[in-house]
Amino acid sequence: MSTATIEIDDHTVEIGNADKVLFPDAGFTKADLADYYARIADDMLPHLEGRPVTMQRFPDGIAETGFYEKKAPEHFPDWIRRVSVEVEGTGETQPQVVCDNAATLVYLADQACITPHVWLSRADALRHPDRMIFDLDPPSDEFGPVRFAARALRDVLETVGLFPFVMTTGSQGAHVVVPFDGSASFDVVRAVARDLATILAERHPDRLTTAVRKKKREGRIFLDYLRNSYGQNSVAPYAVRALPGAPVATPLDWNELGGALHAQTYTVDNLFRRMGQKADPWADLQNKARPLEDARKCLDEFETEP
Repeated sequence: MSTATIEIDDHTVEIGNADKVLFPDAGFTKADLADYYARIADDMLPHLEGRPVTMQRFPDGIAETGFYEKKAPEHFPDWIRRVSVEVEGTGETQPQVVCDNAATLVYLADQACITPHVWLSRADALRHPDRMIFDLDPPSDEFGPVRFAARALRDVLETVGLFPFVMTTGSQGAHVVVPFDGSASFDVVRAVARDLATILAERHPDRLTTAVRKKKREGRIFLDYLRNSYGQNSVAPYAVRALPGAPVATPLDWNELGGALHAQTYTVDNLFRRMGQKADPWADLQNKARPLEDARKCLDEFETEP
């Protein structure tokens, strides 16, 4: 197995077993993964900075079972930032990686971290998220129901004064993400997300549901708001997914949601062509952050209407 080096951010990152094939169908190697993350770093890092990372690692490639790793291993270099995170229900803490620079992103690729997942809160306010997320996974391979759910969700979020953003997950569905000012706790955020999802499901009971149990969904899109909790995470924008073809979680403009688009439209092979034609649709996401209190007041008015 060969070794490669990448000079980035005043660090020399060594890629061990560089020719290790991680995606057998595409012949995509660990060196290719590191190169992808080095190239996408400028667009990806604003969505990672300051947030604890959960690493989804596949040391033997996607043909074998991978694993999730939250605790930063002791052998990680000192220049990689960590944050001490309380492990819920244990009274213990553990260090987790915070990916603030391109060198860290490339180093994670060397560790066969194909997919970094990030928290909805930042290291300096772990119990106060500045993102709300809805995960929309279809009950089948059809993406049409996801389009409907995402647009319906956008409409109700805008009605209460919030600014939703959408991305394909690179897997099956889409995420709708809402930025806000980070003043509310996870309990408050989850309650708002739950109430929004409930209102929407009541408006479209034949197409949308908040039923957690799959057998109760009856072919409807589950408006999954449950990730809005301490310690939960979601796939990072522009992260590669551990699936054949190396699809990428890709932020979209809302007008891109139609047509032949599906969850795996963008891959490591075509993403940079897209990026050369348009800027990151999420570049101004944080500028759209609003206080959650105003949305809560609007929801309370909805609930009290006769």
